[in-house]
Amino acid sequence: MAKARTTAFFCKECGYESAKWTGQCPSCREWNTMVEEPVAKKASDRRAVVREGVKKTARPVKLSEVSIEDQDRISTGYRELDRVLGSGIVAGSLVLVGGDPGIGKSTLLLQVCRNLAADGHKVLYISGEESLKQIKLRANRIGEITGELLFLCETNLDDIEEAIRETKPETVIIDSIQTMYREDVTSAPGSVSQVRESTNILLQIAKGMGISVFIVGHVTKEGVVAGPRVLEHMVDTVLYFEGERNASYRILRGVKNRFGSTNEIGVFEMQEQGLSEVENPSEYLLSGRPKEASGAVVACSLEGTRPILLEVQALVAQTNFGMARRTAAGTDYNRVNLLMAVLEKRCHYEMSRYDAYVNIAGGVRMNEPALDLAIVLALVSSLKDRPVDPKCIIFGEVGLSGEVRAVSMAEQRVREAVKLGFEACILPQVCLGKMKKVEGIRLLGVRNVREAIGLI
Repeated sequence: MAKARTTAFFCKECGYESAKWTGQCPSCREWNTMVEEPVAKKASDRRAVVREGVKKTARPVKLSEVSIEDQDRISTGYRELDRVLGSGIVAGSLVLVGGDPGIGKSTLLLQVCRNLAADGHKVLYISGEESLKQIKLRANRIGEITGELLFLCETNLDDIEEAIRETKPETVIIDSIQTMYREDVTSAPGSVSQVRESTNILLQIAKGMGISVFIVGHVTKEGVVAGPRVLEHMVDTVLYFEGERNASYRILRGVKNRFGSTNEIGVFEMQEQGLSEVENPSEYLLSGRPKEASGAVVACSLEGTRPILLEVQALVAQTNFGMARRTAAGTDYNRVNLLMAVLEKRCHYEMSRYDAYVNIAGGVRMNEPALDLAIVLALVSSLKDRPVDPKCIIFGEVGLSGEVRAVSMAEQRVREAVKLGFEACILPQVCLGKMKKVEGIRLLGVRNVREAIGLI
């Protein structure tokens, strides 16, 4: 008889399984991603999740027979988080939260558990990395906890499944998925097989019992969730917690959401009592602006439905070498090179003789084309060493022929500038013709880059 296979090779990116090692994955075409893992044992007594109120034999139904109630959305107590999730937590959803170590993932979820328990919801917090004493020390820092908030320190998925069935909570927090394991999978916790099997069980629990499950995932050096890429395909929502550990502000960004937009962001500030939401991120991003400094321009970007004002900084200096240096922080490097080529070709500025450094202040990253005009004018301002009016905001997309093209939701951007006391706005002429009159601000429409440079 042929010997039973005990190990197999899995792709860390897509989860493809192969009997032999290959340098390139046949499925996703990535190189050096195949790792050897033990094959999961076929346990005959593996328990299946029985959906409550539904017969074991599933039958097809029409969409008209499916009822959607308003109570399916549960507020987390934080408007910033609700916006990223799509107006709240959906019952039966599986949410993956990733981020660098120490960024605040566990603190944010513990605060969400406190808010849910205070509103009368039953919550179960399962930690595989901290003891109950450690959790209590962190809980004492964020404030008093009331309501039905239960804690469990366990890493065995079979015991966790039993605890969920006994307590029947509405929301479950798993911190973290890399520490969970199943006994019938012989590989170590955190391996490709264990992460995939553990997530599959949690997916069955969420969908079968209608429980909202939040999973904390560690990230790699590249900033993606550790484990197989198939993990992100299995869950309903993927959230990334971004920010510098030395800075107090954090950005929660959705990269996948089956229940809402992926363009929304939430801004939080790390304080002594935990994380607090920043309701006006524009004011934060514009704080500490230099006065009468050349190369500093205020722009308006759009994240989902939220206009955010930010400062674009540029420094242009004559190069000491034969090849000019280019650096971009917070925006696309290739886009900066493209805009400098437009300045050299259409406006006859010899940008190839100068080093250029572009930065988005505040540590945020924005790639929206509406920042093009602000980057161009910041470069020209630094080149000529002439400051731009600090009470003026600028936005618009720049084409290769030097024209300034329209951007979406121009009126919302202008109204956000009025709230913060700006008196002038340089925007595309096309948008100016479609907007309603906005009181308290002077609108200056431009058709091309030359007109915009003439205004400043």
